[in-house]
Amino acid sequence: MTATHPTHGHSTAKRGWATGMMVFAAVMLMITGILAVMRGIAAIAEDDVFVTTRNYVFAFDLTGWGWIHLMLGVVAVLVSMGLFQGSGWARVVGVGIAGLVIIANFASLPAYPVWSVVMIAMSGFIIWALCTPRKGDA
Repeated sequence: MTATHPTHGHSTAKRGWATGMMVFAAVMLMITGILAVMRGIAAIAEDDVFVTTRNYVFAFDLTGWGWIHLMLGVVAVLVSMGLFQGSGWARVVGVGIAGLVIIANFASLPAYPVWSVVMIAMSGFIIWALCTPRKGDA
């Protein structure tokens, strides 16, 4: 008599879900990084692209702010390449970079509010996807 374990198929589905979430996080981090690089270049090259507001708690020079986004974007793209290879270090660094992207976009809300909110949401999804169990953890 052969007994089948009822949760065997469920475990396989969980592994597929976790693998899918890793790919999702890698793609989203790559997109977020590329967009941050472009946003940083736009802020460095042409200060007229962004509207500056006065009397805001976080007052940054637009060029300095652009360099911050440029550096975060480059690191995010590099980390996403590590995620595509399944590196464990990339998961940890990816969560950290996504957190820094959230902070940087919160600080840049007055310069480009709608886009900052979109980037904060994307980074939140990245963190969520990277914190799901890996294939071997399930």
